[in-house]
Amino acid sequence: MPHDNGDKRPSAWARRAVDRLLADRAADRPTPLHPFPLAGPPGAALYFKDESRRPTGSLKHGPARDLFIDALRRGRIDEGTPLYEATSGNMAVSQAHFARLLGLEYTAVVPGRTGPAKRRRIESRGGRVHPVDPPLAVYERAAELARAHGGHYLDHLRHVGGAVDFTSPNGLGEEILRDVERAGEPDPAWIVVGVGSGATSAAVGRALRRRGADTRLAVVDPENSAYFPGWASGCRDYGTGMPSRIEGIGRPRMEPAFDPDLVDLVIPVPDAASIAAMRHLHAVTGVLAGPSTGSCLWGACQLLDRMRRYGTGGPVVALIGDGGEAYHDTYYADAWTADRGLDLPGPSRALRRFTETGVRLTDAT
Repeated sequence: MPHDNGDKRPSAWARRAVDRLLADRAADRPTPLHPFPLAGPPGAALYFKDESRRPTGSLKHGPARDLFIDALRRGRIDEGTPLYEATSGNMAVSQAHFARLLGLEYTAVVPGRTGPAKRRRIESRGGRVHPVDPPLAVYERAAELARAHGGHYLDHLRHVGGAVDFTSPNGLGEEILRDVERAGEPDPAWIVVGVGSGATSAAVGRALRRRGADTRLAVVDPENSAYFPGWASGCRDYGTGMPSRIEGIGRPRMEPAFDPDLVDLVIPVPDAASIAAMRHLHAVTGVLAGPSTGSCLWGACQLLDRMRRYGTGGPVVALIGDGGEAYHDTYYADAWTADRGLDLPGPSRALRRFTETGVRLTDAT
């Protein structure tokens, strides 16, 4: 059934499927909280919440499951319903996983230029890949395929904001606060997240406000993305029309799930700094993470620098959005970054000096 035909009462099969997914969610285990070695500022600490340890390898795992639960409850998915989505990234991997769990066919409609490594990740979870050109045609094509085959277009950019369970005591925001408390620290001064669809920042922001914590929420935003200029200008439908070069975060428009009222600060991060930071994280800790994590590290260091200069303290927690294994031939490859004119030595030196001495990033470039 197409996604825009209205909701209907879920079938007995759909109710059993929801129960299965709820049991799967209840069985979730907290992901690790890694300390990051840092020379300064005094009284501050940096931690990384490692969402790459979710069963499907990224922080998209929970939102993808919530999308399925919501669509099943609305009667949009039933036994045998083929599923379609317009994405080639971590959301597709997670959705393919849950489709296979329920015995449903899943097709990710991807840009034709999508590389073989990304296609294999989706296929390894039981999904199919349907390449389309031009790249922006993926959304229309996914909807067309769903209509033509009596399927459901999951359309996560439109629906994830309403699907994520923001009240769950096992949500990401609550989990971070518990982790930091177990580490013997006070509530974080800041939590730093990237933003793609906007669901993660909304979930964390609502958890912080529900708890009444003093923790503030910072969003990092790469070049070309709409979130920083949209947040700074107060324009909720801001668009740039340009794609992000940092996998997993940044959008050419403000997506519906993003709630700027829950965000205390948006930090623009140069693409070269994101990539230098993901490599720096690996060099210092051995953690191999994706480029959105580099954006979070750079933003966290900016905040720690500001805290040092203003004499404030408290831990800062940043997210590891996904692992770096899929990026060996791209973001971790010098030839790939050089071809794109990304100059890494400057931000790399800045990060090394800041980590070792606490000297502000702008003095170290």
